[in-house]
Parts: sequence; C-alpha cells; structure tokens
Amino acid sequence: MNKVREIIAYEDHFENFLKKQSKKVQDKIYKILEAIETLERVPENYLKHISGTDGLYEARIRLGSNIWRVFCFFDGNKLVILLNGFQKKTQKTPKNEIEKAKKLMNEYYQEKRRR
Repeated sequence: MNKVREIIAYEDHFENFLKKQSKKVQDKIYKILEAIETLERVPENYLKHISGTDGLYEARIRLGSNIWRVFCFFDGNKLVILLNGFQKKTQKTPKNEIEKAKKLMNEYYQEKRRR
C-alpha cells in the first residue's frame, strides 16, 4: 500500500493514550490512521480541522456509540504529528483538550527550531 503521508507521534502522549484503550479500540484507531496515511483525500469523518485553531486537526475514531479523538497537525505536507487523545463524551470537544494539543504543537515547533 502506498503511503501519501507519514505519521509520527510527538513524544509519548499518543502512545500513553493508546495503551489505555481496549484491543478493539486500538485496532480501529490503527485503521483510521492507515486511511489518513494512504488516502490522497482524507474524508472529514476521519480527519477534521478544528475551527478557531491554527492548523490543529482531530483524527476521528468511532466504535459503536463511542467516540475518540486524537489531535494532530501537519508539518509540511507529508507529516502528521499525533498528540494527545481522549474519549469524547460531550457534543463539543472540551476546551482543555484543545488547549493541551495547542501547547504540544507549540512545543514541537520550538524544539524543531532548536535543532
């Protein structure tokens, strides 16, 4: 399968989130990520820009009536950096989760500038 973009995780936030999920949820998350890596045009029900943010996206995972979100952003046009994830229990994405993701995104770019 040809990859259109490469996905990497920033620090261990995504891995920590993943470890807490059941095998079934982990499989579903990997399926969505594989779609994001391989599809030229990723459907919005898999990856959606978070309005009011500067380039923050959420990978959208759904299993039955449960919903999870994993924050990410593009670095150039190929790289998707996975940040924190959470299980969504309300209609709106919690502000504190978005703030945490923004903070991680800023840290990533600050580190990159130092290299």
